[in-house]
Amino acid sequence: MIEELGKKITEASQQLARVSNADKDAFLRKLAEGLLDSTGRIIEANKLDLASADDHGISPVMRDRLMLDAGRIQAMAESLHQLADLKNPIGEVTQGFTNIDGLNIIEKRVPIGRVGMIYESRPNVTIDAFSLCFKTGNAVLLRGGSDAIHSNKALVAVIKEALAENSDLPDSAVELLTDTSHAEAEKMMQAIDYLDVLIPRGSARLIETVKAKAKVPVIETGAGNCHIYVDASADLDQAVKIVVNAKTQRPSVCNAAESLLVHEAIAGEFLPKLDEAIQAVHRVEFRADEQAVTYLKGATLAREEDYATEFLDYIMSVKTVSSLDEAIAHINHYSTKHSEAILTNSLKNAEIFQNEIDSAVVYVNASTRFTDGFVFGYGAEIGISTQKLHARGPMGLAALTSTKTLVMGQGQVRN
Repeated sequence: MIEELGKKITEASQQLARVSNADKDAFLRKLAEGLLDSTGRIIEANKLDLASADDHGISPVMRDRLMLDAGRIQAMAESLHQLADLKNPIGEVTQGFTNIDGLNIIEKRVPIGRVGMIYESRPNVTIDAFSLCFKTGNAVLLRGGSDAIHSNKALVAVIKEALAENSDLPDSAVELLTDTSHAEAEKMMQAIDYLDVLIPRGSARLIETVKAKAKVPVIETGAGNCHIYVDASADLDQAVKIVVNAKTQRPSVCNAAESLLVHEAIAGEFLPKLDEAIQAVHRVEFRADEQAVTYLKGATLAREEDYATEFLDYIMSVKTVSSLDEAIAHINHYSTKHSEAILTNSLKNAEIFQNEIDSAVVYVNASTRFTDGFVFGYGAEIGISTQKLHARGPMGLAALTSTKTLVMGQGQVRN
């Protein structure tokens, strides 16, 4: 199956190279309409996935990632319109010059070509991945999890129906691997003849598996052990509001805060305030160090592994620190290099934190929940890269491009 689908997207990627940017944008707007028109059948397909969620061991909190409703489908459509309005980086000249030999040399952005996506739950990724790849002239092979197979099939069907209505667009600009077995997934990870890059999006376990088994180049994304440090100079009322949002607004996503660090000088005042406010929103289990546990009702003592865990649940590790340097050292040791925040009224401490924290996105006085391609104005995101090569942070259009060097001469030869 991988060979068959790989050949299809290879041919499609060559056809997409001939599609104008204007035609791509027109299609994305048309697809947005198609999604809205198909809301009913998409929700019905999603209900089948939700009905079997227990069989797949999906917790009540994680069901939120799987669920589609009219509002979320509307948000998908809006992201397509926003993406269509963005400037397309394909064809952009990144540099140009004439060298000493009189050669006219330009470097421009081109599609990567053939993109593979392996992801769990979150059927909205199906639309995000396709739309970003399509706009940048890439064909994409999708492999979602078995827990979202009905939703993903419905969404890919809507895309293919829209593609079929335009004879200039290749039907195989998107393909879905419907065999969700681990064996077929491993074949996809090793399909170097058919994929130029592989992007896993999901749990830390999924990402580590892909990294270990893939022969196709991998862009690492996703796992988010995100930290918030409350500095001694922080506005405590503002800090309470930010931490409550970062932990409880949507705990099942990778930009939710998992770890809280508090300067010991304000821990006795801040933590009881936070405890009262956060429990009023939703019951949160705190796993805290010996000092912090005395300020939090019902908290338990943290174990070493709690500081390294992406809970994706209403659970949060808490540690008191004696200095900014201690906070930075702790975060850089346990972080998955996704998103971190400092809450402070000290400009000096804010600058030090942003300079020395080794993560993709670093905030001052704001919730980590903002780390999102749509929120950042990228139209959508294909993932949040936590590595440093090629792309880092929310991956929008530019992250799905490579460069090509074009050289024009007038008969030169090298001596």
